[in-house]
Amino acid sequence: MNLKQQARLALAAIAVSASQMAGAQTTLLNASYDVAREFYKDINVAFIANYKKTTGKELKIDQAHGGSSAQARAVNDGLEADVVTMNTTTDIDFLASTGVVAKDWNKKFPDNAAPTSSTMLFLVRQGNPKGIKDWDDLVKPGVQVIVVNPKTGGNGRMAYLAAWGSVRKRGGSDAQAAEFVGKLYKNVPVLAKGGRDATTIFLQRNIGDVLVTFESEVVSVDKEFGAGRVDAIHPSTSIVAENPIAVVERTVAKKGTGDVARAYLQFLYSDEGQEVAAKHAIRPRNAALLKKYASTFKPIQLFTVDEYFGSFAEAQKLHFNDGGQFDRLYSVR
Repeated sequence: MNLKQQARLALAAIAVSASQMAGAQTTLLNASYDVAREFYKDINVAFIANYKKTTGKELKIDQAHGGSSAQARAVNDGLEADVVTMNTTTDIDFLASTGVVAKDWNKKFPDNAAPTSSTMLFLVRQGNPKGIKDWDDLVKPGVQVIVVNPKTGGNGRMAYLAAWGSVRKRGGSDAQAAEFVGKLYKNVPVLAKGGRDATTIFLQRNIGDVLVTFESEVVSVDKEFGAGRVDAIHPSTSIVAENPIAVVERTVAKKGTGDVARAYLQFLYSDEGQEVAAKHAIRPRNAALLKKYASTFKPIQLFTVDEYFGSFAEAQKLHFNDGGQFDRLYSVR
C-alpha cells in the first residue's frame, strides 16, 4: 500500500469517526418567546455542561425565538421543537388543544409548569424627559407608547392586561379600565411584532417615549445597547407574568428525545438554573435568590391574571380573540 492509499484510508476513518460522533450527539430545539434569547443562551451553556458531567454525552441545543403566539403557531404547523418555553399559558394551551403537547402539560412540572415569572415595567429614555412614573402618565397627550401587538406576542398581552389591571387594582371598574386602555392605545404609534422588535423600534428607530416590556429586558438592553441608554421605571402596580414550559410530545416521540427534553426543563428549577434566571432579571421561584437579588426585583404591588380576568383562557376569549375587546379599542393607524 503506497502513501497516498494510506492517507486516503486515514481520511476515510476520520470521516467515519466524525459521522459516528455526530450521530451520537443529541440535538434539542427550544422554541421560545422573543426577549428570552440571552437567558436561554446561558441556560443552554449551563445545562450542556451539566449533562456532559452527569451522563458523559454530548448535547447541542438550538434556539428559535419570536413573538410567542407566532412561535406556537410555527410549532403547531410543523416546527420540530422538542420544548416550548413561553410567556403566557394560552400559547401552550393552544398546542395542547391540537395534541402537540400533553393536555395536562401544566401538571408535568412544579408551580403549574412555570419555573420563573416576570412583570411589566417601563423603559424610558435616559433622564426620563417626559417624567413618566406610573400608568396614568402613559395616557397623557404627547406621550408615545411602544408595545407589542397582543395578537402576536405574550409580551403584548401582558402589557394590555397589566394596564387594565392597574385600574382595577386602584378600585376602578372594568368600564373605567376599558376607557383607560383605549386612551393608552391611542398613544401607540405602531404595534411591534414581538418583544425584541419593540425594543428595536424604541432604540434603533428611535420611536416613542416609553417602552412597556418585561422586567428582564433591562438587562438585555444594557448588554446590547450599552448601560445608560434607558431608565427603568417600576410602576406602582403590575401583573405577574408566569413563564410556562412544556415538552413537545409530538416531536420527542419522533426523535426519541423525551428524557433529555424533560431533564432540560427540570434544570430550570435547579439552583443553578434559578440563579441564571435571576442574573437576567427573570424572577426565580427560589425565595432565597429573590432576596439575594432584591436590588434587581424592586417591590411592586403585583396582581395575577386570575384576580381580575378569571383565567388566561377567559382573558384570551374576551380580550384578544378576533372581535374581542382589543379589536374594539384599537384601530389600525
